[in-house]
Amino acid sequence: MGIFKLFTGKTPQEHEQQGDTFAQAEAWGKAKIEYEKALGKLEKSSPDNLEFKNHLEEKITRSKEALAHEHKKSAADMLEAEYYEEARQYVGLALELTADPQLRKELEDLSQQLNQQIQKEIQAAAPDFKVFNHAEQQPLFEERGDEEFRALIGRLPKEVQKAYLSYGDEFEAGYMALNQGNFQQAASHLSNAMQDNPASDSFIPLELATAYLNLEKFDEAQQLLEKFLQHHPDALPAYQLLCEVFWDNKEHDKAEALLASVPQELAESVAVYLLRGETLYHTGKYPQAKLYYQDFLKNYEWNESVARALAKTHEALGEMANARNIYREIMDQCRSCRTRIDPYIKLKYADLCFSSGLYTSEILELYLSLVQEIPANAVEFYQKISQIYSAQGNDMEAMRFRLFAEKHQDHKT
Repeated sequence: MGIFKLFTGKTPQEHEQQGDTFAQAEAWGKAKIEYEKALGKLEKSSPDNLEFKNHLEEKITRSKEALAHEHKKSAADMLEAEYYEEARQYVGLALELTADPQLRKELEDLSQQLNQQIQKEIQAAAPDFKVFNHAEQQPLFEERGDEEFRALIGRLPKEVQKAYLSYGDEFEAGYMALNQGNFQQAASHLSNAMQDNPASDSFIPLELATAYLNLEKFDEAQQLLEKFLQHHPDALPAYQLLCEVFWDNKEHDKAEALLASVPQELAESVAVYLLRGETLYHTGKYPQAKLYYQDFLKNYEWNESVARALAKTHEALGEMANARNIYREIMDQCRSCRTRIDPYIKLKYADLCFSSGLYTSEILELYLSLVQEIPANAVEFYQKISQIYSAQGNDMEAMRFRLFAEKHQDHKT
């Protein structure tokens, strides 16, 4: 688990300066975000400063237009590469950003091309009903010897890597099994490794506790983690695991006491912030958790993990429209920074829209893409696609995808 320090609140001028830096690098999405943050801070601190406000609004407009042109180019590239759903997303983003009549006309023409291509794809493409024998699938990580082990621990701090390399074959086998999800096997090997490496400051208890937690052996995991933290009080993953033990045991007061004991240098990290919020959530204090997360996003930099936690809390409160809007914002942030959207976020957004009766072409396309990204849920996705087509009055396509769902279900059984 990485350690991310909280950003202190910036002034409007500092946000503007950061935006200018992004603009010079033609990172228009990030520039727009910084200028908008500057404007938001200005409206709170100096609402009468109209000159600065107009200045920032001009920069926001320039960033939007530049970003719209980038999105149009990306959409054209996606269209040429036959990534139609991604292309349509870029077109939609560009249309939301631009006020240029000529660019809007070009985008509308591009959107029409996309609609035609998407319809052709839906008509022509039959789903791949190849059935995978899960018993024959290879795990994500196989035991491939020392090279594989070194690759796995390569993401860890140097001193931890050095320690892990010194623990011997039993530890290596246990660590590999843990990463493969073979928790019983991992626990066996790691227990042997602890006997071979009895030093009190060993990192092995952290990995063994992870295996025990996944095996729901909470008492064993707790004992290991509490001793481990005596020697490694700066190990954030240990606090995370121990909090999970307390949450599972409904010992929320112990989780709160643990987080109150975190060393000062970690206390203001985003990771610990999230653990405090998650403790409120597990305690059922949803309104407090919501305000806690909202306060972070209002006063500090955008953080996707905090946004996800807030969306989940809105769902727990039954505030589905708010949750849906946050998932949409997460997707928009990914698009503006040209990063891949987590399929889980797509799924949450699509499902919330679907359950609200928003049977739009956008949601249809999301489910079509999710068929490829989460094939295990293909039957459910085909059924929802069928319902969307039915709601849109397209009975032929509704029947077509209903048959896809039935056929796929037959292959699974």
